[in-house]
Amino acid sequence: MTLNNKQKQHLKGLAHTLKPVVMIGNNGLTEGVLAEIDASLDFHELIKVRISAEDRDTKKLIVNAIVAESKAIMVQLVGNILTLYRASLDKKINLPK
Repeated sequence: MTLNNKQKQHLKGLAHTLKPVVMIGNNGLTEGVLAEIDASLDFHELIKVRISAEDRDTKKLIVNAIVAESKAIMVQLVGNILTLYRASLDKKINLPK
């Protein structure tokens, strides 16, 4: 699934007030972190993840791994905060056309 610009802007607006629900620290991207991201996406559909990586390349690798493993869509990456969206069966968020 891909999002058009209007849908991304809508999700960015919804995510503006959200706080990060998952934080990736010194241990990096572990199976437990991926499981927590997966569970959070199932419940919320739209989440923020804080990535504590000093190096840009490391952060980019972590972001790509999260997106690939969670099958989510990256809405935006601002600084160390990654915003992810994945539709659940309940369809809590209605996206514009």
